[in-house]
Amino acid sequence: MYQLHLGQLTVAEFMAQYWQKKPVLLKGGFADFADPLTPDELAGLATEEDIESRVVAKTADGQWQLETGPFEDYSAFGEQGWTLLVQAVDHWHPEAAQLIEPFRFIPNWRIDDLMVSYSTPGGGVGPHLDQYDVFIIQGMGKRHWRVGMPDASLQQICPHPRLLQITPFLDCIDVITEPGDILYIPPGCPHDGISVDASLSYSVGFRAPAQKDLLTGLADFLIEQDQSGARYTDPHRQPVSDIGRISDADLDQVQQLLLGLVNNRSLLASYFGQYISHAKHELDASEPDPHYAADEIIEYLAEGSVLGRLGGLRICYHQSHIDADIQLFINGLTITLPAEALPFVQLLSEQVQLNEDACQWIAADANKAGLMTELINLGYWYFIE
Repeated sequence: MYQLHLGQLTVAEFMAQYWQKKPVLLKGGFADFADPLTPDELAGLATEEDIESRVVAKTADGQWQLETGPFEDYSAFGEQGWTLLVQAVDHWHPEAAQLIEPFRFIPNWRIDDLMVSYSTPGGGVGPHLDQYDVFIIQGMGKRHWRVGMPDASLQQICPHPRLLQITPFLDCIDVITEPGDILYIPPGCPHDGISVDASLSYSVGFRAPAQKDLLTGLADFLIEQDQSGARYTDPHRQPVSDIGRISDADLDQVQQLLLGLVNNRSLLASYFGQYISHAKHELDASEPDPHYAADEIIEYLAEGSVLGRLGGLRICYHQSHIDADIQLFINGLTITLPAEALPFVQLLSEQVQLNEDACQWIAADANKAGLMTELINLGYWYFIE
């Protein structure tokens, strides 16, 4: 539906020159752009309890406000100077989710979600920086964007207890974006977007887990798996007089004990696949009632059904070598499959829709059809009418 235009750049050249290096404006990145939703549809999503939304507003006297949804009415914010932001719209709006597909040259596990914002004239969230990559697609209307390079001298300020901004920055991009323009902004680059008129923008964000989050996730995984791992031992310990001291040799051994966990590649793959495939935001999953039996699914698939994948569902896999079993990770679920199942695994992880040919191919194999039945019964795949 949407085709990405990188100007004179190939995807490989974009990655080499800009990815996590410097921001760039992709003028007309989506030619003849048509918004996949309307401001009213976005406002409708923001009425839902399960969908994360917020409004950031700047009052006439320069004070910043932030309120979290759900929202039923926006009249209190006035006619200008405010922005509605809705997270994980790809989980709930299939047409908007299509905006992520042109960026699939980045692995599935790195893609986070699609955030959509609607701004009245003068609306914005103030100058700030993020710790992740983002492609910001301009929809209806225009926005004035300023983007700078990382600057260690910038200071963070809190004009509101829940709103983090930064001190003024020197820009390297100063542009008014029009429908179909795309801004790529790497982590740590300060930016500020102010709506010229009523506008929509779509932010395709990428996950960038921090060490703290990875370690916390690993600890949770070990607890869930009931794995305590190796214990500290010191059979060659010598007596000491300074009994209050932790020696460098002690720290070396503790460090090796911790490294032993992450150096266990099998354990690391199992943990990371589960951790990174788990959706951060609520999924719009609806299990069929009653559940399908495998023979029913085989019949439907053989007849030429088409299957759609649940919006926001994360699917990735790990295979240590070509003959090894495959670990397929779907929203924190781990499924072990034989090496010869690789084409099936790649189909599931790469396609958001399975056409008639793919469905008939699955129906011809009881093992594939059995797994497909499980995924359909979880609400992760569904029949398209």
